[in-house]
Amino acid sequence: MTPNKVFTADGGCARADVFVCGELKNKTRSSVKKLFDGGFVSINGKTAKASQEIFTGDRVEVILPPAEEYGAKPENIPVDIVYQDKDIAIVNKPQGMTVHMGNGNVDGTLVNALLYSLDSLSGINGVIRPGIVHRIDKDTSGLLVVAKNDAAHVNLSNQIAEKTCKRTYLALLEGNLKTDCGTVTTYIGRSPQDRTKMAVVAPEKGKLAVTDYTVVKRYEGFTLCRFDLHTGRTHQIRVHAKYLGHPVVGDTVYGYKKQKFKLNGQLLHAFRLTLTHPSSGEEMTFEAPLPDYFTAVLNKLNEL
Repeated sequence: MTPNKVFTADGGCARADVFVCGELKNKTRSSVKKLFDGGFVSINGKTAKASQEIFTGDRVEVILPPAEEYGAKPENIPVDIVYQDKDIAIVNKPQGMTVHMGNGNVDGTLVNALLYSLDSLSGINGVIRPGIVHRIDKDTSGLLVVAKNDAAHVNLSNQIAEKTCKRTYLALLEGNLKTDCGTVTTYIGRSPQDRTKMAVVAPEKGKLAVTDYTVVKRYEGFTLCRFDLHTGRTHQIRVHAKYLGHPVVGDTVYGYKKQKFKLNGQLLHAFRLTLTHPSSGEEMTFEAPLPDYFTAVLNKLNEL
């Protein structure tokens, strides 16, 4: 197989993955990592590792595998598209819908719905996750941005990595927080006791996770709280809520098995999303109202 791209390094030394990211401007960091993991990058004729150094004069060859057909199929599933143009779509995902295929979910996902509803999706995140720049949990509702082409995908991924894309959630927590606001800074990784869960772990066993929280309203035995993400770790808000000693209402994984309300998942909603449009450079903010089942619980609490 002949290389698709050939570069000659200049200007000192750098990590191989950093160099390739700089040269392949239409690729995200995660997609470049996959190229290294798949053995598609070589330096001076030898298969390269992502972490090795590149020096001035080194010849870097990158093979770009051919595009694959989508692993998911279009399905006529109603989906709330808040906004869309030629580059992006903003979707208000309902509770109970998985974002993409995996763990036994082969249909009924948001990707299946988007393949039917949108005219195009980016291909950078692979055949299972076309267009998906970031995710929210199956039983979490709310806003996420979808990329309709690869250039938009790279731009949005960089915004998330550089923390300029702002994601804000509302959650109802068990009990009453002692403080009105604060920041939770921990490391999150796989739970040593249960590998299907995430947990606060030692720095060497996890990734940095930072979440701001602000009390919106206090109820008898519950707290409505706003969460602003600085990082995007798996289950981050749910894990941090548990860490605070006040898990999200309805979260039977990180919270209480017995629930006061009849719910199908946690009361956690991505209600605001702020980003810079990848083509126009305009800052855009979108909001999605709380779903009916969430407001129904708040109305009950207001009556107490």
